[in-house]
Amino acid sequence: MGIITSCCRPSASEVLTPDSETRRRQQVEAAERRAAQEAHRGVKDPAKITRMQQRSEEMERREQELNRQGGAGLRWTAN
Repeated sequence: MGIITSCCRPSASEVLTPDSETRRRQQVEAAERRAAQEAHRGVKDPAKITRMQQRSEEMERREQELNRQGGAGLRWTAN
């Protein structure tokens, strides 16, 4: 049995490994894919999350603009 399987299996010298630059690029791509998958894990609508973040950033920017101008803020305080 060992003779049959040894002839079908490539030897260590026949196995091609990518050069270090190709390997580094593949590792970077894999890491980016994992990060993207992790960021969207459990999120049904990623576009909705993006819109909410943009809306929040826009509100913060407007609030900072009003504070710089010395105008009334958008915050409501309860007595």
